[in-house]
Amino acid sequence: MKILSRWFAKWYDFFMNPLEKRKFIKIRQELLSKASGRVLEIGSGTGINFPLYKGVDKVVAIEPSPFMQERSRIKHSQATVPIKVVLASAEQLPFESDTFDTVVATLVFCTIPNPEKAIEEMRRVCKPNGKILLFEHVKMENRFLAVLQDWVTPAWKKICDGCCLNRETLTLLRTNGVSVLNVENYYSGLFVNIEAENQK
Repeated sequence: MKILSRWFAKWYDFFMNPLEKRKFIKIRQELLSKASGRVLEIGSGTGINFPLYKGVDKVVAIEPSPFMQERSRIKHSQATVPIKVVLASAEQLPFESDTFDTVVATLVFCTIPNPEKAIEEMRRVCKPNGKILLFEHVKMENRFLAVLQDWVTPAWKKICDGCCLNRETLTLLRTNGVSVLNVENYYSGLFVNIEAENQK
C-alpha cells in the first residue's frame, strides 16, 4: 500500500495535467476567488491550489500522505500568500473549534475513508456562517453512468489510492448539516463546484 501511495503521488500531476490545463484551472480559480480570511484546505495533495490563492490572510493545508506533502513543495514555493502544510487527516483535524473563515476541499472527498466524520470536523473548525467551498467528482445522475461508476469503483480504489468514483458528496454534505447555496455542474454532472455556508 505504501508503494502504491508513493507511486500515486509521483504520477498524479502527470496524469491530471491535461484536465487541469484545459478546464480545471479555471474552475479552481473561480472557486478559490471566493475564499477569504483564514483558510483551511482539506487534502492539499500536490499543492495545485497553492499558487491560486489571492487576497486571503493565511492558508493552513492538511494532507495525510507524506508522499503528497513532499510533492507539494514546488507549488508551495510559488504561493503568494502564507501557507502552512500539516500532516493530518480530515477525520481528526488538529485545530480548535471556530478557527477558520473558509474551508476548501478540491478532488479529495472521494478518497476520505469516513466522509461523514470529515464533514463533522470541517463544520467544527469552520466559524459560524463561514464559507465551505468544494470542487469534487461525484456519482452521476445518469442511471447508466452511475451503474458504471458503481461497477468500476472497487478496482479503481485499489489503483487510485482509495478514490471512490461513486461517492455522493453533495448528498453527504446536505444530510450532515451543511447549507448548500450554489452548485455548478461540469462534464455532465461528473464534477461539481459547491458553494456552501456553515450554519450552526
